[in-house]
Amino acid sequence: MKNQAVIGHLAMLTFSALVAFSFTFGRSVAQDIDPEVITGLRFVVAFLALAFLAWLRNMQVSFLWRNLWRWMLIGGLMASYFITMFEALAVTTALSTSAVFTLAPLIAALIGWALLGVTTNIAALSALALGGIGALWVIFGADINRVLRFEVGYGETLFFFGTIAHAAVPAVNRQLAPGVSPLQASLGTVFGALVVTAIYAFPSTIETDFGALPLRVWLVVLYLGLATTALTFFLIQVAIPRLQPEKVMAYTYLVPSWVLLHGFVQGIAQPALVLFGVGLTLVALFLLLMQDVLDQEAPRLQRPSAADL
Repeated sequence: MKNQAVIGHLAMLTFSALVAFSFTFGRSVAQDIDPEVITGLRFVVAFLALAFLAWLRNMQVSFLWRNLWRWMLIGGLMASYFITMFEALAVTTALSTSAVFTLAPLIAALIGWALLGVTTNIAALSALALGGIGALWVIFGADINRVLRFEVGYGETLFFFGTIAHAAVPAVNRQLAPGVSPLQASLGTVFGALVVTAIYAFPSTIETDFGALPLRVWLVVLYLGLATTALTFFLIQVAIPRLQPEKVMAYTYLVPSWVLLHGFVQGIAQPALVLFGVGLTLVALFLLLMQDVLDQEAPRLQRPSAADL
């Protein structure tokens, strides 16, 4: 069981690094192409890559048609996340957007509790709250006046709803797609996301002059499709059956740190007070991961039964 948890943790560590670069790379092309169009393109690339892998393994794909509505629901949640991410990156920073994404663990814990009855250790819940505080501090730009006025930008607000959609994926996946392999779940989710995005993005797609797009857009599409769609979908499917929903999402706390590291390499510095907020998210991740090695008998938040209501 411990080995299975280690596999899940390693999968999500890789996930966090790949996702972080999608914020910085996405920011670089956010003004060049419509969010729904680049999202559709990334799903096309991801689906082709996963379909090729399925073909190499002689995997039957009839499950896609039998449960299409399920895959469209799960994929639609992921599509909502990606589209709102690019909409947000057009008007705000990669660091601020990645900070919003770190609210996903707390949201995932609440959704897992509501849909699956998954209980959360009180210590873990405290760590999630700490991470949320750190994320909000970054989102508000370490400005106490903005906090008091609750002054949140349009991009951050929009991406918050996309983050809710992303955080719901582990719990919804467990409900609607139990017993499928990680590759099947990844292929099904990407296929569902592609169908939903194709419908939504059709008007913008036919108006896009693909021949005029700069090379950097196509390079970002390849990265997004292969690394942060096909591979990350697979990694999260590996982690879902091995970790609790909030621990699957806990690795999002690393994303701002990866973004900061990438910015540092590019010569982009951040104020010390903003770094304090990022530090809180790292402490939250550490506390959450320590739950796997410390006493598991701590009090747990229980979902009320019908008799209690």
